[in-house]
Amino acid sequence: MSPFIAEIIGTGILILLGNGVVANVLLNKTKGHNGGWIVITWGWGIGVFAGVFTVSQFSGAHINPAVTLGLAAAGHFQWSMVMPYIAAQILGGAIGSFLVWVSYKDHFAETDNSDAILACHCTAPNIRNYTSNMLTEIVGTFVLVFGVLFIVVPGFITADGQFLETIVINGQEVGLGFGALAALPVALLVLGIGLSLGGPTGYAINPARDLGPRIMHALLPIRAKGSSDWAYSWVPIVGPAIGAFLAAGLYLLLS
Repeated sequence: MSPFIAEIIGTGILILLGNGVVANVLLNKTKGHNGGWIVITWGWGIGVFAGVFTVSQFSGAHINPAVTLGLAAAGHFQWSMVMPYIAAQILGGAIGSFLVWVSYKDHFAETDNSDAILACHCTAPNIRNYTSNMLTEIVGTFVLVFGVLFIVVPGFITADGQFLETIVINGQEVGLGFGALAALPVALLVLGIGLSLGGPTGYAINPARDLGPRIMHALLPIRAKGSSDWAYSWVPIVGPAIGAFLAAGLYLLLS
């Protein structure tokens, strides 16, 4: 599997399970209706685990442009591969969001709350203050990328598919890459960020998690969907990017 396809699949799995749990909790007449924030944060954590574990051996399972930028800025990923990875992640996010709509189509039709429908696709702040919202996304993404940098090194899979650390199982060389050893720690890290820092903005901490599904929200024929809130859409892109670069900078300073 090519890294490009792997990032599409991995990000698609993340969004399918992540936005899927939001739909299960917020949309009308679902089995999980009103399940609450704990259910949502655990669902996103499992989504990260599943996405990373599935495609780690093929792409390193960034499944997040902020992670890609942070790894490149820290010198652990080739800059020439950054834009292809980000394009794949945004496409994967859109596909995952589309599959959530397919799975919950009848429940979207039964829901009149446009804010709940939007939340099943992308993030929005509970208190709209762009400065505060930006800072929240910067802090959350900083914690994510800073943690990831210490989880994935050594044993990181490079952009050309070469492992920096390998073992041999049954005569076959197996890479110890990003997800092979780190799927669970990264998932728990995202769970912790959601529980502790997710309240103000819904913790995008991932531009592809927000932009791809927001595009699908604008395109899909959902009866009561309302606005796609493009006025806010730059915050979950710029904030995570800044947080990623700050995390990489501190990592390099401490290395």
